Amino acid sequence: MPADPRTHRLHLRAAGVSLVLDTTGGRIPAVLHWGSDLGPLDASGLSALFAVTTPAISSNGPDVPLRTGLLPQNADGWLGRPGLTGARDDGSGTAPRLRVLGVRITEGGAGRDLVPGADDAVETGPALVCFDLADEELRLGALLEVELLPSGLVRVRAEVTNTGSDAYTVQHLTPVLPVPLDADQILDFGGRWTKERAPQRRAMVTGTHLRENRRGRTGADAAHLLHLGTSGFDFSSGEIWAVHTAFSGNHLHFAERLSAGVQVIGGGELLLPGEGRLDPGASLASPWLYGAHSAAGLDAIAHRFHAHLRAREEHGGLPYPDTRRPVTLNVWEAVYFDHDLAVLSELADRAADLGVERFVLDDGWFGSRRDDSTGLGDWTVSQEVWPNGLGPLIDHVTGLGMQFGLWFEPEMISPDSDLARAHPDWIMAPSPERMPLPARHQQVLNLSIPAAWQHVHDAIDALLTEYDIAYIKWDHNRDLVEAATQATGAAAVHAQTLALYRLWDSLKAAHPGLEIESCSSGGARVDLGILERADRIWVSDCIDPLERATMNRWTAQLVPLELMGSHIASGASHTTGRLHSLSFRAASALLGHLGIEWDLRQASAEELEELRTWIARHKEHRDLLFTGDLVRADRGQDSIWITGVLSPARDRGLFTVTAVDTPDIAPVGALRLPGLDPERPYRVHLHRIGPAPTGYTWPAWARQGVDPAADGRGRGYGPPELIDHVDVPGSVLVRTGLAAPVMAPETAFLLEVEALPSGSPRP
Repeated sequence: MPADPRTHRLHLRAAGVSLVLDTTGGRIPAVLHWGSDLGPLDASGLSALFAVTTPAISSNGPDVPLRTGLLPQNADGWLGRPGLTGARDDGSGTAPRLRVLGVRITEGGAGRDLVPGADDAVETGPALVCFDLADEELRLGALLEVELLPSGLVRVRAEVTNTGSDAYTVQHLTPVLPVPLDADQILDFGGRWTKERAPQRRAMVTGTHLRENRRGRTGADAAHLLHLGTSGFDFSSGEIWAVHTAFSGNHLHFAERLSAGVQVIGGGELLLPGEGRLDPGASLASPWLYGAHSAAGLDAIAHRFHAHLRAREEHGGLPYPDTRRPVTLNVWEAVYFDHDLAVLSELADRAADLGVERFVLDDGWFGSRRDDSTGLGDWTVSQEVWPNGLGPLIDHVTGLGMQFGLWFEPEMISPDSDLARAHPDWIMAPSPERMPLPARHQQVLNLSIPAAWQHVHDAIDALLTEYDIAYIKWDHNRDLVEAATQATGAAAVHAQTLALYRLWDSLKAAHPGLEIESCSSGGARVDLGILERADRIWVSDCIDPLERATMNRWTAQLVPLELMGSHIASGASHTTGRLHSLSFRAASALLGHLGIEWDLRQASAEELEELRTWIARHKEHRDLLFTGDLVRADRGQDSIWITGVLSPARDRGLFTVTAVDTPDIAPVGALRLPGLDPERPYRVHLHRIGPAPTGYTWPAWARQGVDPAADGRGRGYGPPELIDHVDVPGSVLVRTGLAAPVMAPETAFLLEVEALPSGSPRP
């Protein structure tokens, strides 16, 4: 193809990833390669890449090779889902032909415009590339931003501008990223309340795998991350490409394979009718679509997202890598709506004595809120319950050296509230006569109405100003259905989501150091849009440790442990009714931002002492847990899960070994510890905290004074004397493993590993 003044090829490299972008002929930018690092490529190398990746011309298609742009369009021969669809009121403008007008690259904070002829081939490290696009005939402009981050993540977003003199309505604005056909298996997630992020796999076939979410929030059943990988990929093997839509409202993810021999993964906002209407001069931007590549399984995908989130200026309320994330007591399951200063003060005393660092008062402190049927929207302290205000409790809590946190649900309104009686038009509804079905006795407060937004902002701001409140648990307990502005009947989910972001940004700017947790019926708002602002997320309202084992495992595919609220439950789960030992509850919560959700007045002296030990153990390892790399062992369908965190230098590690079911064989072979350096020797410490569980048989290596070669003497029921440590070569731990104990279901123990000093004799 002859040279074109708008032809540029850009090779971006970071963290083992190469992204090669092409604008040959000024056509919409396309990806020539997204995957493992290609090494340095000069102009001839990039030309060769273009030549060998240009597809053959189909015998039954256009007379030019198919071009798969980052915003695919029919004009390039694309017959799948277009990246941009829309129309003017007269029906015109339905087939955009966007072309490149200019390219700007920003690296290390310095930007420059690419010069045609001089910048035909550019190689750089992490960088942001901005493509200025237009279809001048249809009077549309667009900005396409593509960024390779230091973590190796790619992110893409598009902004469309109506340059015409009449309205244009965008229906879809969904960037895509190409994936090789070798990737033929999909992993994404479903779920529901109290069982978020349930994994689901299927084969990738010709057609479209589409996940739409219309809940007005991310959703407990959200795709979370959509992975497309080689058959049988698991935690440590297989090549995988994944995408995540960073938006907290209606959204979609999809994977699409065409009979033309190409496949893509993509996502974006799911616009309701009319939400994409652009008056002359107006613009609409898509959310960021994040893409992650791994040549070594799911753990490497998780590491990229964790590294990206840890690169925020303030991470979890603290400048990273400060890992002093406060151990938290939330009193919801201890008292529910029954607030009493003496009771809460006693709980605070017990918590502080155990080493708890943050005390959170949940629902029921405001307005007429004595149960869940009234009061939402009236964000003033209840004089009935708190005649002297919250000051006495807050002073008591902070006097004990703990932070104080408070629950809000600002996006909701109770029909039985002073706010609803004063401003019924602030309720989100198609019209005053057509109220949506109630859920949890509540409706949605329309924050896209400026006065409503200001009311909520000022009410929260006043409380944060009056009281020493370090933390907000921000809840959101219903879906947005028939979500519209009463005055116009226009859909309002898009505007509501952006208003929420502005509200958080404003409150955090006015109150430096304020931490906000994203809670939404538990874990129904977990996405990178909210995580640009949130200091942690609540994984689920279910803190049954058995259920949390799965939810924590897969929430961590996107979210680093220090941002995952992970609480030690009461002995009897309030959502499932199951009974569990304290050691299992605590071990399941250890790898996360630790907290307690338990009426400590009901705990025995022995339980309190054990709880104190678990809290101390968590604090001892916070620096590792909140800076290290997550590893998860591949054990097929086995009932024992091994989850660990390793230091970047691989000189320390902490693993939980958890029996999530009763196996159909026993023992279950060996416990291989992934991620360790096979060239180094390690000391392995076995930690069992609390009373010895029944139903265990420990192997000889774990028992004191047992000769593994002696018949019969390796068996040990009940509470044997366990070793403190054993020294083992790293190659053995990684490739052979430790003989597994016979474990009772729903029990766990810890393995702590530390590299032996250089020069130590090999075990």
